[in-house]
Parts: sequence; C-alpha cells; structure tokens
Amino acid sequence: MAAALDWKLVVDTRDAPALADFWAAALEYEVEDNSALINRLLEAGQLPAAAVAEHNGTRVFRGFAAIRHPDDPYDKETGIGRGRRILFQDVPEPKSTKNRLHIDVHAGPDSRDATVARLEALGATRVEEVDKGPAGHWWVMRDPEGNEFCAA
Repeated sequence: MAAALDWKLVVDTRDAPALADFWAAALEYEVEDNSALINRLLEAGQLPAAAVAEHNGTRVFRGFAAIRHPDDPYDKETGIGRGRRILFQDVPEPKSTKNRLHIDVHAGPDSRDATVARLEALGATRVEEVDKGPAGHWWVMRDPEGNEFCAA
C-alpha cells in the first residue's frame, strides 16, 4: 500500500500575513516563521529584496504566509510545516463568489457560543445560524476577507 500524500490547503487572499494571523488565532495554530530561510536566501543572492516584506517585526515572503498545527513536525531551517498546514497567497482578483471549500471549526455543543464570540473578537462575522436538529447546529461565518467557514 502506498503512503498517504502530503498536502496543504491554499487560500487566496488580499493580505496573506494578516489572514494567517487571524486563522492561526482562530485554530490555535502557529504562524510559520520563515525568516531564517529568507535571510539565508537574501545573503546568497537567491532572493530579491522586493520579494520580502516585514510583518509584526519579522521578515516574510511578500504575498505569502502559512500556519501549522503546533504539534506537527516542521523543518527548523526553513520554518515550513510537515503536517496540518494552511498556506495563504495573495492574488490580484477579489473574492467574487461563495467558497467551494471551507473550514469547519468544531468547538463542541457546550462551547459553540463561546467559540463564535471568540472568532468574532478576532474579526470574523456571523452570516447565518443553521439548526438541523439532531444532524447539527452551527454558524456560517466569514473571516476578515469574506471567506465563509462554519463554527459548530
């Protein structure tokens, strides 16, 4: 039997570092720190200065940011995660329609309201409450860039 493939979810954004900050806080993940890799590439002349930006006092790849689960392995030399990972990449066009893929944030029935309130405090907005009785009860929400997700 073949080994499972590595993968990451990629989200198109207007401001990758800011959206990575939101989702890292929402999911209790860590924003990847690629500054050692960036510094090494800059020093070797393999990366133009225009490809680098600063965010929260750290060098970042312009237009890109990623988050990873804090318990998953990562490459200490590059900061790149090797497990559950979401990459945010800036694109020129704005979001125009409903997502075809979305994240579900599961808080459990006793803490859904607290989780929804925490997500709102981070910058999410409520869109619609859905109650399917025994099949589930959740909130459709939007992240700060308008991407839909569910909080159950």
